[in-house]
Amino acid sequence: MSLIASVSGIRGTIGGYSGDNLSPIDIVRFTSAYGRLIKGSKQKATVVLGRDGRISGEMVASLVLGSLQAMGINVIQTGLSTTPTVEMAVVFHKADGGIILTASHNPKEWNALKLLNAKGEFISSAEGLQIIEWSKQDSTHFSSIYELGQIQVDKNSIQQHVKSILELPFILVEQIRNSKFKVIVDCINSTGALAIPPLLDALNVDYQLLNSDINGDFAHNPEPLPENLSSLLEAAKNGFDMGIAVDPDVDRLAFVDDQGCYFGEEYTLVAVADYMLGIKPGNTVSNLSSSSALRDLTIARGGNHYTSSVGEVHVVNKMKEVNAIIGGEGNGGVILPDLHYGRDALVGIALILSNMASKKQSLRQLKTNYPMYEMHKDKIILKPEINYDELIKFLTSEYKNERVNLEDGLKIDFENSWVHLRKSNTEPIVRIYSEAKTQSDAMLLSEKIKDKIEHF
Repeated sequence: MSLIASVSGIRGTIGGYSGDNLSPIDIVRFTSAYGRLIKGSKQKATVVLGRDGRISGEMVASLVLGSLQAMGINVIQTGLSTTPTVEMAVVFHKADGGIILTASHNPKEWNALKLLNAKGEFISSAEGLQIIEWSKQDSTHFSSIYELGQIQVDKNSIQQHVKSILELPFILVEQIRNSKFKVIVDCINSTGALAIPPLLDALNVDYQLLNSDINGDFAHNPEPLPENLSSLLEAAKNGFDMGIAVDPDVDRLAFVDDQGCYFGEEYTLVAVADYMLGIKPGNTVSNLSSSSALRDLTIARGGNHYTSSVGEVHVVNKMKEVNAIIGGEGNGGVILPDLHYGRDALVGIALILSNMASKKQSLRQLKTNYPMYEMHKDKIILKPEINYDELIKFLTSEYKNERVNLEDGLKIDFENSWVHLRKSNTEPIVRIYSEAKTQSDAMLLSEKIKDKIEHF
């Protein structure tokens, strides 16, 4: 059981005691602190509220809604939705902020509040720290019965999201329609089952859904990794052009090819960048834990590739700084500035279909054109007795003769490989990502790091 308050929101397991888990008291305190930030000196403010399909979603939503309303903040409810849909709805409604209730890839016992600003983007680190500080105080002012916030229901946010994607000039709507693709989608018992079908229907894509009951009782671990997608990997072989997997809030995207092989979250971003760089060459951005394949591809196309700390807000800031045409995170998070500055699985699907339709190639054929690397993703539990900062200092000293980057945890670059070690902002773990030309070499890098940690 855990409760983690970070600059991007609050996340925890449902049940247990306040301060140790995501309890009603914690939800109200954190929501009220966010409401205080959003309202500022305004007489009235508006917040868009949506949630994924988690079992606890309706309960958490009622607490958030009541807290905002009690502060005199108007709420636009989208109900069951996706993170990118709520991000876009904030802009569409010209709201002052937004909250999406989702714990992303975490198991069903978890839930979280992801907090957005008036641009539909994640709040800044400074704002997040302010909210954390206010959440510890009993200093929030609540409104009288004459000033309570009003509630408005938005039933069309997903449709508006899909419409905006289809209106992008480089989404090849007619070519996709004429290609008559057939796909199978793992909706992981959440809102992908609501958001993906309208997009595929509009593109004349024949589809079949797995785990489409939106009950939050996830059929498997919701992180779209190969070890969790056995049903999709097997089903994709049965006459489908590809399999599609998303996480519960539909901002991460992974594919399976027509032979049932995992295309890889890392190559989601690479394949999307391949298509966009072919349309308008430019710069790309990914976080430090993302594959070197994007860097190689971008340089080969005449652009510059930049890295950022892990986290959507950091990627977005770097993208704006270097005017990137595409960016994201190697966990399948595609960010397309032409649509909005947020990870978006729906636009990722449309871009991949456009790439396949324009080149008349399968996923497997597309991948043969990309620089090939193998990544290994591992983690260790961050035990209370481990001093994380001292651990980083120790490992930095151990690898002092290599290229070391301390921007976000510790990244060590070797000639044709790298390993990145960082403390998670959402779970009590240290993630260890490694990449090399072969899977065995990537695993070996990870094992060497873990061995050093064991003897720390």
